[in-house]
Parts: sequence; structure tokens; C-alpha cells
Amino acid sequence: MKAVFEEGQVLLIDKPLHWTSFDVVRKIRNAIRIKKVGHAGTLDPLATGLLIVCTGKFTKKINEIMADEKEYTGTFTVGAVTPTYDLESEPADLKPFDGITAEEIKKATHFFLGDIMQLPPIYSAIKKEGEALYKLARRGEAVELTARPVQIREFEITNIDLPVVSFKVVCSTGTYIRSLAHDMGQHLGCGAYLSSLRRTRIGKYPVQQAQSIDHFLQSLAPGT
Repeated sequence: MKAVFEEGQVLLIDKPLHWTSFDVVRKIRNAIRIKKVGHAGTLDPLATGLLIVCTGKFTKKINEIMADEKEYTGTFTVGAVTPTYDLESEPADLKPFDGITAEEIKKATHFFLGDIMQLPPIYSAIKKEGEALYKLARRGEAVELTARPVQIREFEITNIDLPVVSFKVVCSTGTYIRSLAHDMGQHLGCGAYLSSLRRTRIGKYPVQQAQSIDHFLQSLAPGT
């Protein structure tokens, strides 16, 4: 069994809520007992869905898979903002949203379609002089953000039940959905933060083909 993973496997895992991406990698690494295990694109702890884990010789495929287009579904909540742009921090700066119409929300998505420049969240793993921005932010240090080119190919509003707005996004690698939610709130004038997120596809790999981490571990048991 160990030799199979050393030769290389691409594992599709449905990451559970509250797990970090490295939690999944560590669990798999310990279970299959080889060192070369890595994931092809981080999912935040509060996100669920497709995490691709490569083992052995297939860790060489990680950069190629990471470059693929991503698809997400989720919700953002209007009427407030958070420092992290999601529920890792408490909502603040509450503003009324009852004057915002469904038509305005749907129309606002057009502003973000195509090739855009996006500011990443201050609380992100992007590095400045070798140190992650979120570490600088937690120390209260001033963080100067640089906008980065990303592409939003699809941005569809799938349901509106204010203050919660459901969406589907298809985007390039490097896109922060937290920033997209925050920027939508700024555009609407009432603030918004990401309240749930699920990655449903990476390139040709859909989440429907993924297995839970528990199911994967059970498949390693003798006789299964």
C-alpha cells in the first residue's frame, strides 16, 4: 500500500469545517507513512469542499493543479464588515441594508466580472519580506496591500434572503472570495463579509468525486 502512494496518487478530499488544509495533509501523511504529501491550494478553516492532496511522485503535479480554475458556492452577509472579511472575527460597523434591492445586488456582480485587480485581505497567508501578512496584522503592524490581477469568469447570485446572499463564483487561481464578498459590500455601500464557502471544483475535478477524510482513512484498513 505504501508503495502505491510513493508512486503517486491524486486524492480528492471533501475538507470538513474547521479543519485547516494542513490538518488534512498531516492526517493523510501519518496514515500512509510517507513524507511527500502536499495539497494543491489552501482552503480556509471556515470553508469546506474540494481539497486536492498529492502523494509521492505526484507532488510534482501540485503547481499544475493549483493553476487551474476554481469554482465556489457560498454566502455573504450584508450590513456589516469584519477585519478578516469572514467569520474568523466579529462583525462590526453595522449599517442598514433594507434599502438595497435584489436587482441592485445582481447588477453589482457585473462590476467584478472579467479581469480585475483585487486587494487581498490583510489577514492572509501572502508573504511580505518572508512573513505572512496575517502575522503582521495580528501584531498590529501597518500592512500595505498590493492589488493583484485575478479573473472572475462567473459571478451568479443564486438566492437572496437579506441579510444573507447566496452565490456561485468561477474564478482564476489566487482569487480571494473573502475579498470579493468585502468588495461587494463596499460597492453596495452597506458592507458585507463572507459567511460560508464551499469549493465545488478545481479544473476538471468536481467535489462530487471527493471523499471524506474518514472514508479515506477507513479505506486503508486491512480487508477493505
